[in-house]
Amino acid sequence: MPRHFLEIGDLSRDELVGVLRCAHALRSERDRDERTQPLRRRTLAMLFEKPSLRTRVSFEQGMLELGGAAIVLGRDEVGLGKREAVADVGRVLGGMVHGIAARVFDHRHLVELAGSGGVPVINMLSDRHHPAQALADALTLMDAFSPGEPEGLAGRKVAFVGDGDNNVARSLAGVCAALGVAFACASPAGHRLEEGHGDRFEDPREAVAAADAVYADTFVSMGSEDEKADRLEAFGPYRLDEALLDAAAPGVIALHCLPAYRGVEVTNGVLDGPRSRVFEQAHNRLHAQKGLLAFLLGG
Repeated sequence: MPRHFLEIGDLSRDELVGVLRCAHALRSERDRDERTQPLRRRTLAMLFEKPSLRTRVSFEQGMLELGGAAIVLGRDEVGLGKREAVADVGRVLGGMVHGIAARVFDHRHLVELAGSGGVPVINMLSDRHHPAQALADALTLMDAFSPGEPEGLAGRKVAFVGDGDNNVARSLAGVCAALGVAFACASPAGHRLEEGHGDRFEDPREAVAAADAVYADTFVSMGSEDEKADRLEAFGPYRLDEALLDAAAPGVIALHCLPAYRGVEVTNGVLDGPRSRVFEQAHNRLHAQKGLLAFLLGG
């Protein structure tokens, strides 16, 4: 049976640690201008219902560097569940390629692809989860606090400020739990992290106390643009600025999955400042995706 990566929980703790170690090793090889190519003659079909910069480039370039190939299919070319039934798309692609990666509005489409394709299916983002981003987040935390060793992150703390009921926060909470990292989330009422996924706060200063990393994300996700005015008002107190970062632990780092709306959920001073690891985090998308692809498609 093929292995899928639809959410962080699809990997055991040992598998997660292995993927992160592999990502770190592949990045080191790349820095030395060496290439391991375990995916020669393997092809990944990439389906996009949503726009993408970091996700598309990291997966497409990752396949290239690992010796494989990627076929990119846009929303109008496939029409999941509209032009063609999702299960039919999965069955067709599964007979032609070695893996399917999809960036979708509805997480159920990923589940249908996984149940019909007969090849590994990777979640490149859905309304419920963004596990590929969470792998890069973990790799960035490793770089800052435990280079090369995921298990060394145990006992650290990450705080997320903003919309706790979104895909990034949900996946970040999952990867933190798997690695023994404390997770706190500050959100206004109606936008709280689900119970059981970490400590929940309304006051962002309480959430960031003793945090080793503070994470911000957009206040208006794709698909919620009609709520923009209300969301900006509700989330205004959760902007990540220098004062909020000062309330965290000494040596704190600032994270953001990008794209960032500068001056809205994060200030320029934080994003471009000495405590920011945001662009290293973006670059780590490539290395984290390579570790995942090698694990899922390299067997």
